[in-house]
Amino acid sequence: MVERIEKVALIGLGAIGAFFADRFVDMLGDDLRIVAGGERAERLKKDGMIINGIRKDFHVVSPQEQDGPADLVIVATKMTGFRQAMEDVKNQMGPETILMTPLNGVESESVAAEYYGKENLLYSLMRVSSVKKGNTVTFDPSTSFVEFGDEVNIPERLSRRVLLVKEAFDRAGITCKIRPDMQKAIWEKFVCNVSENQVAAVLDIPFGAWGSCEAADRLRVMVASEVIKIAQKKGIAIDDDYAEKHLEYLKRLPVTNKPSTLQDILAGRRTEKDMFGGTVVRMGKEMGIPTPYNEFLYYALTVLEEKNEGKVVGV
Repeated sequence: MVERIEKVALIGLGAIGAFFADRFVDMLGDDLRIVAGGERAERLKKDGMIINGIRKDFHVVSPQEQDGPADLVIVATKMTGFRQAMEDVKNQMGPETILMTPLNGVESESVAAEYYGKENLLYSLMRVSSVKKGNTVTFDPSTSFVEFGDEVNIPERLSRRVLLVKEAFDRAGITCKIRPDMQKAIWEKFVCNVSENQVAAVLDIPFGAWGSCEAADRLRVMVASEVIKIAQKKGIAIDDDYAEKHLEYLKRLPVTNKPSTLQDILAGRRTEKDMFGGTVVRMGKEMGIPTPYNEFLYYALTVLEEKNEGKVVGV
């Protein structure tokens, strides 16, 4: 039985993955394994990652490499590559390996359970405003943290796996919070991601817009309200005014930072629109809840993607 987390495997070195890798590599060295293959692996070996201005080099292992299971596996890819990532970490998984999937949506834990069961799966999410360009990632550590735990957490009776991960995070200097209700925490993050990412990407505005432009913030809240209604119908107790209250947190973020979906559009990449507006529209139809704002933004993002791909004639 694992007594302490000493080997960590991580797949996905984007905005979220870089947050974990930055701290774990200093503590674990080569016992932090970055799972990557092909050209991605070669670039990481050659160029490393520049995280907050400091180059970090990592022990890169291929998905096929077999060197025994990790104590903790963190999957931090985008949802578009999530199922492939589940396959790619197979050789890192063992009967006692703890698995975390701190993605942006609300369905990664259920998908992960299809592959490896729920016994050692922890719920998790990241609160980080990060900018990624090439192999360079920047974020403000003072406003960044991970929320995690079992689906339900009683402070006096935390499970052994939660305590193991908390001890590892504390040792690595990773700011963390254990929420009593992780389903609520994940849906709160989803409310933020759906509203902030989509509105910012369509309007081409940074985080500073929410605290300085009343109209922009109003649009954010209107989009969020559709997600909150779906969550509430699912029995998740998110307050009606959660999005309005969240503005105080947004005001503490770097005003020039751009949400990830806007970063994707500006870089010519496909976005996570299917995980954001697409999921909300699908769930809304299943539950009989109108979602016109999210449907509009979903199609608006589709147009922006197709413009980037040269499919819109005359542009």
